[in-house]
Amino acid sequence: MQVTETAADGLKRELKIVVPATDLAGRLETYLNDLKGRVQIRGFRPGKVPMGHLKKLYGKSAMADIVNTVIGESSNKALEERNEKSAMQPQVELADADAEKVLDGGVDLAFAIKYEVLPAFELAPTDEIAIERPVADITDAEVDERLSQIGEGARSYEEKAEDAVAEEGDRLTISYLGKLDGEPFEGGADDKAYLFLGQKRFIPGFEEQLVGAKKGDKKVIEVTFPAEYQAPHLAGKPATFDIEVFEIAAPGELKLDDDWAKTLGMDSLEALKGAVRTQIESQYGFQTRQKVKRQLLDALDKQYSFELPPTLVEQEFDIIWRQVAAEMERSGKTFADEDTTEEKAREEYRKIAERRVRLGLVLSKFGEANKVQVTEQELQRALIERARQFPGQERAVFDYYRKDPNALASLQAPVFEEKVVDFLLASVKVTDKTVSKDELFTEDDELAA
Repeated sequence: MQVTETAADGLKRELKIVVPATDLAGRLETYLNDLKGRVQIRGFRPGKVPMGHLKKLYGKSAMADIVNTVIGESSNKALEERNEKSAMQPQVELADADAEKVLDGGVDLAFAIKYEVLPAFELAPTDEIAIERPVADITDAEVDERLSQIGEGARSYEEKAEDAVAEEGDRLTISYLGKLDGEPFEGGADDKAYLFLGQKRFIPGFEEQLVGAKKGDKKVIEVTFPAEYQAPHLAGKPATFDIEVFEIAAPGELKLDDDWAKTLGMDSLEALKGAVRTQIESQYGFQTRQKVKRQLLDALDKQYSFELPPTLVEQEFDIIWRQVAAEMERSGKTFADEDTTEEKAREEYRKIAERRVRLGLVLSKFGEANKVQVTEQELQRALIERARQFPGQERAVFDYYRKDPNALASLQAPVFEEKVVDFLLASVKVTDKTVSKDELFTEDDELAA
């Protein structure tokens, strides 16, 4: 095999690789000899088929498989000998005319590969990185509030007298039809729906106009959708709703006691409180983890500056931009609404893409240098969690990931990243800082993470 570098520009490389025809012919002969003992052809005894006849029947298709194999093997070997790692699968170029000659035999296999190498950089020390781990205390009041929320979901209601009026806390059974400029709009109607006065589940002003209503009432109420309403065609618009009240029910007594806890499968109210506290601790812990990880990534981002593989950046940018475009379409907003332009937005999101690629390469190198690996058990757990997201289709999900190495790698990548983050957090300075619940749950810019 002969390898010649034909282009080198930054991280971009182009090689010309030539594999002698004799090597291909040798592989073909080995293949046909093996086939000779297995194939059954009418008119010939097993193992007695002439080599020329076999070559005539199977030579071209066999050579096609051999060429594909040789291209992959020789490309990998060329990079290995050059001590380079490709950021992505190299792009192979083989002229159609040359391919036909190679398949016919007797002609060297010559092809070009284009690729981008992973950048070379040294890992910086991490012992000077300092991180504050935000920790929020879980109060008894929060546990009690969560218990009350659970209780509200199981509260019973009793129908009130025919002439009773609707009060705060009552449950109304209503039908409604929403209209814009007198015309019904999509998603603005429901029949025999529950409305709980005081829970503010409807748009502002809707529930308040039903306080004092009676069973059998029919009325029209006027409201205005919030300017930030999720449906862009309704945001900020005045609307009317035709309402009919079918039932008014008063809330039954809610006793948060041992008997109630037992209806939820717990031994006692204290046991239920413990389970609720554990659930809240898990939620707080996850949020703390995200905050700590963000600080670590920010610190690493400041330590490194190196050339990035353009194709990796472009792919990451495309993922981000599709996400941004989908969100803007869903919300009905424009770049002007965000006080920017598309050009400026693209520039900012490209910086985010570059950050993601750079940090991905840094974390990958830390993991490789410190022999961080994803175990089979960890990968299996990730696969199970993924399958759980598709109830009833678990078997199909398992089969999909097991048959597609790239898909399986996509499951492994986030597990690997979290293990590398754990490794790095053990080497940096971490101090706890008590914060409020609101501070803990203040959202960071997700795209920049």
